[in-house]
Amino acid sequence: MDETLTLSALALGVLALLPAARQRLQLSRAKHRSLAGHSRMAKRLARWVPGYAYDEAQFFAADGAPAEVAAQRRAALQRLGAEFDTRFAKTLAATETARETISDLRFTGRYRVPFQFSPVLREHLRVGAFLQSSDGVQVQDLDGSRFYDLTGSYGVNLLGVDAYKACIDEAVATARELGPVLGAYHPVMLEVLERLKAVSGHEEVSFHMSGTEAVMQAVRLARYHTRRKRLVRFAGAYHGWWEDVQPGPGNPLPPRETFTLQDMAERSLQVLATRRDIACVLVNPLQALHPNANAPADSALIDGARRASFDREAYAAWLQRLREVCTARGIVLIFDEVFVGFRLAPGGAQQYFGVKADLVTYGKTLGGGLPVGVVCGPRTLMTRYREDRPADICFARGTFNAHPYVIAAMAAFLRRLAQPEVQALYTGLDERWQGRAARLNARLQAAGVPVRVAGLSTIWTVLYTQPGRYHWMLQFYLRKHGLALSWVGTGRVIFPIHYSDAEFDAVVDRFVAACAEMQADGWWWTAPALTSKSIRRSVLREMLARKF
Repeated sequence: MDETLTLSALALGVLALLPAARQRLQLSRAKHRSLAGHSRMAKRLARWVPGYAYDEAQFFAADGAPAEVAAQRRAALQRLGAEFDTRFAKTLAATETARETISDLRFTGRYRVPFQFSPVLREHLRVGAFLQSSDGVQVQDLDGSRFYDLTGSYGVNLLGVDAYKACIDEAVATARELGPVLGAYHPVMLEVLERLKAVSGHEEVSFHMSGTEAVMQAVRLARYHTRRKRLVRFAGAYHGWWEDVQPGPGNPLPPRETFTLQDMAERSLQVLATRRDIACVLVNPLQALHPNANAPADSALIDGARRASFDREAYAAWLQRLREVCTARGIVLIFDEVFVGFRLAPGGAQQYFGVKADLVTYGKTLGGGLPVGVVCGPRTLMTRYREDRPADICFARGTFNAHPYVIAAMAAFLRRLAQPEVQALYTGLDERWQGRAARLNARLQAAGVPVRVAGLSTIWTVLYTQPGRYHWMLQFYLRKHGLALSWVGTGRVIFPIHYSDAEFDAVVDRFVAACAEMQADGWWWTAPALTSKSIRRSVLREMLARKF
């Protein structure tokens, strides 16, 4: 009898575990088969990778190049470094002084290129971090050197720097009488609210000081109203640098309440359709350019492999499926439009893809040149308290939220967005920029260089058509030829939407000239045995040798 009861209890225990095991298996199968899809594994690997650097001999021949090619590269780097030291002397001196105090500069300086190459490169080639003026589509450093600005100010620069200067001037004039009085609202707030409601299609708004803060609040509201804790993000997507939405390398804590699933995958929809603990799904529409891949940066160009392509119809269909599942399961669908908001269409990604989110976050360009984060949503999700439980609240405040100058600059930006001449820029926007990418690619092909570009409207990434160890050098040749990139290098190129054909042609000429010079200097030497797989194996052997 006792044995029978024991067996029965065991059977019941196994049956009870089966649904959980099935659910766990389903979750595992919905992850992308890459480090971007496995945050814990990526974090463990990041801790495992040993620190080491190439000496000068290894630096110039890491791909097995013959002695004459290595010598050619050495001479080129010395020449480039000497030119930078002369042309950018004041800018470099200011940067070196600031680097001693600004930790961000030390970080970005180390991670412009793969870490093995970084020490030797920084010894021979220095890059400035100061600018003193801007106008049109160009910026000027402390030495008077002018560059076409391809940084896009991390996405802020949608309408051109002159438009944001005007927005800030208008904001100062509007808010001067009130000044930095916080807590109360400036009257221009009423205009901003109406314009934001029209743009977002939602009835309530909350203001924050950054895109990261806005995403944090959107997730908090979703958890508060659904009474669930799990968050779903998709592999590779960036949603700010706070804990739950940036698991893996870069976060000192492991993922806890976050599931990282495969983008554009049926198995991910199955997870959403069957679990009962998912509060919200975060979507960064920028991932349409490189689904399931991390944001591209030159520091990750170990073998030159980088992929990007955009299929608007396919991504719109995916978002529609996602919308249907979230609606059916009571999951809050959040569009993180901090980066792409207003860049794809005046109504953002919701308008561009034809899918309405439950909550939308904005930032960057919306502030008219000043820092801002905004959440828009329905009253049912934006309310931060419960009528029946007055002590159960979802608190969120910030000292500088809705700062009078920021709100006034936002009003100035939203007025510009509504102007007929700005609205006209969106007509044929995709076709115009696809055509420009095709023109640049044709020039690159004609020049015989292993470089191409792919883009989502005015957001591009640079691709390489052959394996190699030195593709990251291109950012420095582009700088020599008067094209300024952000610290992630050729991973991200961002244009304002108002770029003229003449301005774009000037960028193309400089881009192609930079590629031609880099090729002439031997950095794209290659051999039949040099493949992406062979490069990765070589780097792995180096790491194992250093580790063990």
